[in-house]
Amino acid sequence: MKPQQAPPHGPEDARLRRACAALSLAVTNDQADKLLAYLALLQRWNRTYNLTAIRDAGQMLVQHVFDSLAVVNPLDAAMPAQGRLYDIGAGAGLPGVILAIMRPEWEVTCIDAVDKKTAFIRQAAATLKLRNLTAEHARVEQLPPGGCNVVTSRAFAALDDFARLAGQHVAPDGTLVALKGKVPDDEIAQLHAAGRWQVARIDPIDVPELDAQRCLVWMRRAGA
Repeated sequence: MKPQQAPPHGPEDARLRRACAALSLAVTNDQADKLLAYLALLQRWNRTYNLTAIRDAGQMLVQHVFDSLAVVNPLDAAMPAQGRLYDIGAGAGLPGVILAIMRPEWEVTCIDAVDKKTAFIRQAAATLKLRNLTAEHARVEQLPPGGCNVVTSRAFAALDDFARLAGQHVAPDGTLVALKGKVPDDEIAQLHAAGRWQVARIDPIDVPELDAQRCLVWMRRAGA
């Protein structure tokens, strides 16, 4: 009997595939390779440019990659074929790069005010051959309206600030989606008090291997 061969990327590949299975998320070999190549690229850049406070590769896999993968299926319902998505305050491209890998038919733009972070995203797009991914080094409120189906953020700002700064980029029938930890009741109250946007629903999400609360807060224009 031949010895069982290890996965191409070792234990990280196996963990990634188990996470996708737990999320009921189909992943091709090419996508798995790109996700792990992104992780390796992030580790290399992080040594010099300090893109994320997390240094351990295993923790990066869970807190960055798995955390971003957990929003792919929920966003499917809001994103049409060839849909347009902005990731605001994208940092190292989370979740934007992950979404671009998993949904190559989407047009994904990562926006961040820090130049080294958008430079990294551009390098990731080139290295991983992600033609559907672009990066904008800019303050989101200074960009012309984006006409997006979805504008998302992960740890960018309080809900009211997110809506105020990024709402102009949402198409009339589009949605703001914020990835949060526990349900931000105070932020929701402030958002509703402003009167421009309202929470349409809150979806709890389970991130594989992460013992922490996560939820998606879906927002629509008031009266929409």
